[in-house]
Amino acid sequence: MSRLLIKADNLITMDNDNMIINGGEIAVEGNRIIHVGPQGSSPADFKPEKVVGGDNMLAMPGFVNCHTHASMTLLRSYADDLPLMKWLQEKIWPFEDNMTAEDNYWGAMLCCLEMIKSGTTAFADMYMHMERAAEAVKKTGMRASLSRGLIGIAPHGAQALEENRDFVREYNGAAGGRINCMFGPHAPYTCPPEYIKQVIEYAGELGTGIHIHLAETQTEYKDIYDEYGKTSIQLMDSIGLFELPVIAAHCVHLDDADIKILADKKAGIAHCPESNMKLASGIAPVKKIMESGAVVGLGTDGASSNNNLDMLEELHCATLLQKVDTKDPTALPACEVLTSATKKGAEVLGLQQEIGMLKPGYKADLILINMNKPHLRPLHNPMAHIAYAASSSDIDTTIVDGQVLMENRRVLTIDEDEVYGKIDECTSRLLSEAAK
Repeated sequence: MSRLLIKADNLITMDNDNMIINGGEIAVEGNRIIHVGPQGSSPADFKPEKVVGGDNMLAMPGFVNCHTHASMTLLRSYADDLPLMKWLQEKIWPFEDNMTAEDNYWGAMLCCLEMIKSGTTAFADMYMHMERAAEAVKKTGMRASLSRGLIGIAPHGAQALEENRDFVREYNGAAGGRINCMFGPHAPYTCPPEYIKQVIEYAGELGTGIHIHLAETQTEYKDIYDEYGKTSIQLMDSIGLFELPVIAAHCVHLDDADIKILADKKAGIAHCPESNMKLASGIAPVKKIMESGAVVGLGTDGASSNNNLDMLEELHCATLLQKVDTKDPTALPACEVLTSATKKGAEVLGLQQEIGMLKPGYKADLILINMNKPHLRPLHNPMAHIAYAASSSDIDTTIVDGQVLMENRRVLTIDEDEVYGKIDECTSRLLSEAAK
């Protein structure tokens, strides 16, 4: 069993009992943390095979991206500055019709590469050809919650649901437990209640959860209410969706009754501020949602509507957007937004007993940030620096499941140049097909 010692000038543990340690170290045995404390405090019989970190480093849990569409990296900057439904119906869905399983593999590889280099260690994905996304996760060393995207009104909706069930049976718990699987009905406006009831039945049978877009736009809110006399949240509650673990992406347009349902049913909310801003979907009432006790994590959404997968940018935007929206400078302070990006994100994915904190017994999913940068000095408040000043290029080391995926900015599990070359090949072909 491998042994790893991580040293840092500062540890942000996200553990309420021991939040910040100055001059700390983390001892890792296999894929688990066995000790967190001041430097020199690891057990006397702990003999590390490798030591990483050191001076000017800050260690913290890796970021958890609660909602994305990994292979949409292939559509980055392909269709910008459009409203959601026009963007989907006229640009995104026609492009996706030509995407093969191999395209999805390399799109997912690019996603994982970008996440490793920007400090994300776990993510929740909803897309197609998920077997190939799972292979990318295995190869890169990432942790992921994967779900096959389902469009209930599509001609292949029933077939896609069966594919999702087969995928869960084959891949749930794969890659030494780094992969878990869910069902991915797209949204209430593409998946009618009877279809989602079938999804609920299958997910219940297999003991897994559901990843779905909810209350993303004002148009969705109005259309669902006009058809069913209920909001999207209330409709889903009425058919039993929230009796299972749920990742509810966006949750922008909510009334008080919706917020109460989400809090009472302990649904996991994936707040995606940059995508919501870019698509002009609105501003989620995150401060109010959090005050209700609901669980709120952060997500980037796909690279075609963001246009990057940088969780540091996402948490910067999340905190600033709530301050200006509520006209309250104390809204979503640094500690709270970091909690959403780590500990609460783990809870959204149902992994709160495994990741999201630097704590003995937890999986060793963590990052080292190089604080020896002009924009990170002086070091008055490490949490505030991460929330307001740090950038993805400051991420020095990324570790998942006790394996070093990147050290000194060099990714160790995959060949970056190979990924870029394959992406160029895939997009060249897809663009020529789209032009026909």
